[in-house]
Amino acid sequence: MITSECQLILFKPEGRIDLQGGIALGKEMATVQPQCNQLWVINLANVDFMDSCGLVPLVKCLKAARECGCRLVLCNVQTPVRLILELTQLDSVFEIFNTYEDILCVLSDGNLAVEN
Repeated sequence: MITSECQLILFKPEGRIDLQGGIALGKEMATVQPQCNQLWVINLANVDFMDSCGLVPLVKCLKAARECGCRLVLCNVQTPVRLILELTQLDSVFEIFNTYEDILCVLSDGNLAVEN
């Protein structure tokens, strides 16, 4: 989806984001050529487990996105994953939306511009 303000890139991992799932997600995200004003969305609706090994690629991707002038947000975070984010206090580092539709609503309102 391309808007006049930014380009939305959607990632939809499934199952577990542990060591193997984290590596797979990291590889998938590495295929995207970062450009300014991209909005990277990680939809976690189908992720029912995450451990500390799975957090590493998320944090690396967040850092890479910010360095390239992109914005990374999470949505549809399931309870077990949300607990891991809260325990590690990463829930205050990542922007988290309840649903993918919430992101689209805010994006269409022009309130989710990528910060440079």
